[in-house]
Amino acid sequence: MTAALGTRRRTGEGVASMPGGDLPTRRLGRTDLRITRVGFGAWAIGGAGYAYGWGRQDDGDSAAAIRYAVEHGVNWIDTAPVYGLGHSEQVVRAALAPYAAADRPYLFTKCGLTWDDTDRSRPPRAVGAPHQLRRGLEGSLRRLGVERIDLFQLHWPRAAGVPLAETWQTLLDLRREGKVRAVGLCSQNTAGLKAAATLGPPDAAQPPFSAIDREAAEGLLGWCAANEVGVLAASPMQCGLLTGAFTRDRVAALPTDDWRRGDGDFVGAALDRNLDLARRMGHVAHRRGRTLASVAVAWTLAWPGVTGAIVGARRPDQVRDWLSAATEPLDDDDLDEIAEAIERSGAGTGPTRPPADPPSSAVAPTSPGPALAEPTPVRPEPADGTLPVAADQPRGDLLAEPS
Repeated sequence: MTAALGTRRRTGEGVASMPGGDLPTRRLGRTDLRITRVGFGAWAIGGAGYAYGWGRQDDGDSAAAIRYAVEHGVNWIDTAPVYGLGHSEQVVRAALAPYAAADRPYLFTKCGLTWDDTDRSRPPRAVGAPHQLRRGLEGSLRRLGVERIDLFQLHWPRAAGVPLAETWQTLLDLRREGKVRAVGLCSQNTAGLKAAATLGPPDAAQPPFSAIDREAAEGLLGWCAANEVGVLAASPMQCGLLTGAFTRDRVAALPTDDWRRGDGDFVGAALDRNLDLARRMGHVAHRRGRTLASVAVAWTLAWPGVTGAIVGARRPDQVRDWLSAATEPLDDDDLDEIAEAIERSGAGTGPTRPPADPPSSAVAPTSPGPALAEPTPVRPEPADGTLPVAADQPRGDLLAEPS
């Protein structure tokens, strides 16, 4: 179980070598981290018992899925304290226990969301004060059993009562102090990334991005490419909808403690459009002799500016379904057919196809933008200085997506 992961992380310019095969890598932003085009997303393995749970999970299967990914070349894992309210990070630690410290994949986690241990069913709340973020880091280090986080990301764009500049400066300070190697932002739009860059450029952004949720392609990907900010595409299989495993009957049979039962993409006309897109994209997968999951992830990787995709799994066979996305890019015919499928299905919003001949720089370099501005509050701010994270807010906050 101690195959040369350390060598894999440091070998060559652009290839991660492992007994299970070679996976291409890309540099994450301006950092010295070279990451594989796919990473393991650890939201769903957090299990049940909280507001955004995926129902009961088997920790043994989860650990086996992580090890399968690592032993087949995947060199990073994306998790968060709020995934299972600490449980996901604990499962990641247990899964990696057989490996020597130098042989482990990069560990990416997050901060800025907290929960009430006396009522775990309540939605998490956004926090942003320096002491809260530092306390969150210490908790993640303890649960993961490491001394430093490779990428530390602000999970939610804002916390009521805390200037965003103060929140982002804390992450920059943690990077400068060496407690984390790199810092990033999740769930931010282009304006938010520009604003943060006035204090210090983020190393990575984590937007939701799939053939259903395509809004990141409207400007964010280009800005990140032009400003050397890595992009980790979250939810490339749209929480399982683009795996081929879903039907209306399966959605209806989801357990009551699976958050997807009430999500907008899983109900009504939107579900019909999404399932139609999955069916049409399945034709591409069949023609190529691949799984729909692999095609869906490869679609996100085809876009200029995307460094890697965060892909979830709860069993080794689910990892096997999407792993080839890292080594088998889609061709122009595939991308044309998927663009037509998107248009005919009416699923989602945003551009339908990557540019056929992307320029060397997706857009002209831009200035970081205006000084860090505070978003307009969308609801009265509670007295405790936190903002509830509601289920109807844009996703991208709690992401991964096995079938």
